[in-house]
Amino acid sequence: MKTIYHEAKTRGHADHGWLKSYHSFSFANYHNPERMHFGALRVLNDDVVAAGRGFGTHPHRNMEIISIPLQGDLKHMDDMGNSTVIKQGDIQVMSAGSGVSHSEFNKNNDQEVKFLQIWIFPNQSEVTPRYGQISISDKEVANGLTQIVSPNTDDDGVWIHQDAWFYMGSFNMEKSGNYKLKNNHNGVYVFVLDGELEINGQLLQARDGYGIWETDSFSYHIKSKAKVLFMEVPMQF
Repeated sequence: MKTIYHEAKTRGHADHGWLKSYHSFSFANYHNPERMHFGALRVLNDDVVAAGRGFGTHPHRNMEIISIPLQGDLKHMDDMGNSTVIKQGDIQVMSAGSGVSHSEFNKNNDQEVKFLQIWIFPNQSEVTPRYGQISISDKEVANGLTQIVSPNTDDDGVWIHQDAWFYMGSFNMEKSGNYKLKNNHNGVYVFVLDGELEINGQLLQARDGYGIWETDSFSYHIKSKAKVLFMEVPMQF
């Protein structure tokens, strides 16, 4: 088993006034040659957008883009004709493929919007651009892991063009568990949204990241109350 620990305070940071963003991996003006990606996981941004502000129309290509709102309402528009709002409890996916342009704005003028922006390298290039959005609020497993992303169109959560599986865990009690990887050639990047958990004797706190690979399973221990994201991705792609 190999592991890597990314303490929250070691992330890249950008403050544009209207946007405050923390980067777990190299992004925009933050460049760290030792933190370019974790396998197929290319970007993990922890964004806070000011009231009424947002990202103007901009292009993407050949990337699987996943947005997970944590607070507030995020307005999305794209050149595929989609005009939607995503909020806490929703999962949004966009396969940029051969090319797509979109914008994202804080829908509200009286509060911030917080969300995770995640990019995954796809296993197919130049696919037809695609948009998907679901609510997982009524599917959440109490004190367990809820699957929110997979490579299968008929599986739980949204699907992407990559052999990757994401799980969101919400716990309000101390609990131990075991995660078994879908593929031994994959790795898992654990990102703590809130609370504390322990893996391999390493204590993880809010916004810490922890990568695990070259194993078929690992155990974790929730200390008391926590919200975590498990991202299983290919290490070679």
